[in-house]
Amino acid sequence: MAILEILKLPDPRLKEVAEDVVHFDRELHRFVADLEETRQAGPAAVGIAAPQAGRWQRIIIIDCSTTGKPVPNHGRLILVNPEITDWDGFALGREGCLSVPDYTGNVIRAARIKLRAHDPRGELQAYEMEGFEARALQHEVDHLDGILFIDRLVSRRTDLFQRKVYQKGGNRKKQV
Repeated sequence: MAILEILKLPDPRLKEVAEDVVHFDRELHRFVADLEETRQAGPAAVGIAAPQAGRWQRIIIIDCSTTGKPVPNHGRLILVNPEITDWDGFALGREGCLSVPDYTGNVIRAARIKLRAHDPRGELQAYEMEGFEARALQHEVDHLDGILFIDRLVSRRTDLFQRKVYQKGGNRKKQV
């Protein structure tokens, strides 16, 4: 396994749209293992999308089980070709990103979503998510479509914030 380089703003490749995965093979599994190792190496990252690591395929990993607060979640999910099929409600929340390491921002997202995606073996799965997990998933799906959280800010003047330096250990802010 390897820790992959994370593309950072203003890299124009972050605006590219990812393509569907068609081969669920060993090479995909190796990449997913590297992507997970990269997510875990990131500062408090709960999610990562393949395009952030320079691979333009529709692959996401999220894990909201380690946020420090009890939030409804499905644990670690590897989602291939994810598609949001339904959404409901609105919620404003603060987001950060491995690809935009110096800033956080307030973004309005759906409060609840329904999703279908393949697992790494190619089997179709369905999920219902709410709260922080729904937010994290929407943030990562945006990466697959070449959208960053800063593209969804209502106002860059009032909703974008300089990130504080990460603390080592316990009290770390989670990145979506």
